[in-house]
Amino acid sequence: MTVKLRKAGLMLAAAGAFSSAAFSVAAQDEVQKGGTAIIHMNSEQRILNPALRASTGVYNISGKIMEPLIDKSYDGYEPVLATEWSGSEDGSQITVKLREGVKWHDGEDFTCEDVAFSAMEMWKELLNYSSALQANLESVDCPDPHTAVFNYSKPMPLELFVAAMPDLGHPVPKHLYEGTDLLKNEYNNAPVGTGPFKFVEYQRGQYVMAEKNEDYWRDGYPYLDRIVWRFIKDKSAAAAALEAGEVHESGFIGVSMADVERLAEDDRFDVGTKGYENNVAHSTVEFNHRNPILADLKVRQAIYHGLDIDYAIDTIMRGFAKPGRGPVPSAGGINYTDDVPTYPYDPELAKQMLDEAGYPVQDDGFRFKLRHRPAPWGEYTQLWAEYFAQAMKEIDIDVELLTNDAPGFLSGVYRDHDFDTANGWHQFRSDPAVSTMVWLRSGQPNGTPWTNQFGWKSEEIDTMIDEAASELDVEKRAEMYHQIQVRAMEELPVIFAIEHPFISVTSKKLKNHHNTPRWTSSSWYDLWLEQ
Repeated sequence: MTVKLRKAGLMLAAAGAFSSAAFSVAAQDEVQKGGTAIIHMNSEQRILNPALRASTGVYNISGKIMEPLIDKSYDGYEPVLATEWSGSEDGSQITVKLREGVKWHDGEDFTCEDVAFSAMEMWKELLNYSSALQANLESVDCPDPHTAVFNYSKPMPLELFVAAMPDLGHPVPKHLYEGTDLLKNEYNNAPVGTGPFKFVEYQRGQYVMAEKNEDYWRDGYPYLDRIVWRFIKDKSAAAAALEAGEVHESGFIGVSMADVERLAEDDRFDVGTKGYENNVAHSTVEFNHRNPILADLKVRQAIYHGLDIDYAIDTIMRGFAKPGRGPVPSAGGINYTDDVPTYPYDPELAKQMLDEAGYPVQDDGFRFKLRHRPAPWGEYTQLWAEYFAQAMKEIDIDVELLTNDAPGFLSGVYRDHDFDTANGWHQFRSDPAVSTMVWLRSGQPNGTPWTNQFGWKSEEIDTMIDEAASELDVEKRAEMYHQIQVRAMEELPVIFAIEHPFISVTSKKLKNHHNTPRWTSSSWYDLWLEQ
């Protein structure tokens, strides 16, 4: 992704640190086997099963333990547990050939039965994002142990199925899950996979450890002996750990932007956005439409006019961003359009609209009060919340910030709906139907994180989303998403305010890092450590 830098020269060192030249030098080095890579995590996960929770925090750990059917490289989609795939002309069937000779970490064979069980019991029923994507999945047949046939009641575009698999296509071992309470199964936090690393230990509040899988199906891999993910909530402490060599990487803007800038000048580190091309995100403002004030479109439009997006980009994101144009980002390719309604910063217009909506300034100096929950995903989500409160005060709206840990935020917003407004970030994952449309489509199971839990429903948009997901013609499908994007910008159920990549700070002792467009979520089978 090409990101416009709004401040001349700002962060150029960071943007250019992950150059192709750097990778070619690393590739020429003689691989050293062994060693432990230590990775910073700024928040803990309730669950480590990517077949139940689509989340970068989960992938960052479990992506090394549990593998998807298909992954994405800079050359395109590549086979992992699947070796080839094809679809029927009418889109009703997708046939996937599975890799032979693969074993789960407990020694059992990986077969179609695992895929069928995972798809029907988890991907379709329980996995956020995937439950909407796989709503029309009727069954998965296993004509032989290494062939899976997905049967759909409505057309499933093969391109969409493939685009979803890197994030929403992780099988689990059927023999460890069948007949159990899937949400409470002990292996959700002690995952058993087929990947290059085997789960060892999870010490709450401290670390997760995985060790080399000696029987991995890729001969000669992995290079590392183990990976340790350390939980360090304090951003300054995380930066200090990087400088002391106690941690080799902090991803997803896990340290402060000031430290990102400072460490970009340190020759010991690679700093940049490479490896996140498949994880472009939006900083959001999420509305609880159960609040009659926020159910008023004119109020939501006024709030948008009260946000100085350019200022937020310059001060919070240090220029590593651009204004959002609805749910599909510019990284969405043919499915993206910038021909949409926009809401330029105009606080006087915002005040006028609020007056017209019937919310004049009261005796206390405010029109109304909002309880706002910021996501605890890092410095910039907190700063975005603080800016939101400041900007709303300028148009006479009082905002109370409710701080949360990760479980508190997810429960407060997506399960208990105990908020008026919230902010976090939403990731785009290759295709609008994979992750983005669940922010607009009604009917998501209550409590499902990062879905439409906002009390907002549009039958028109629901129908548009369903039809686009089943359209086999690529150009027609793109035009349908353009129309959805326009309607989303007109209705503003959620404000997709700022589009931005993520940033990693990585010790140069790690080699072959960030060599895929979803590197932090990938398996790291070829990562090695200079010792």
